[in-house]
Amino acid sequence: MALRALAAVPLNYAVTAVLTMLIARLLPGGAAQASIGATLLSFILFAGIAMAAFAVRSTVKLWLGLVVLGVLAGGIDWLLISIGGRL
Repeated sequence: MALRALAAVPLNYAVTAVLTMLIARLLPGGAAQASIGATLLSFILFAGIAMAAFAVRSTVKLWLGLVVLGVLAGGIDWLLISIGGRL
């Protein structure tokens, strides 16, 4: 249960933050509008991941999925910034 709680709050927060950065870079429009839109979507992401943390059967698959998702989104963020994407 402790591993699920750790995945549902601190790991979820980190993954949601990285996904929010990625969504803000990919949304059309100005930087301010994209940031607001991504922030609004982040609340849905956080709630969904938190619910999924307690719904899945395997904590190993949960942690592996969240870590892979976070690293993948972070890598795409870094790639977009390095090729001149919106900050």
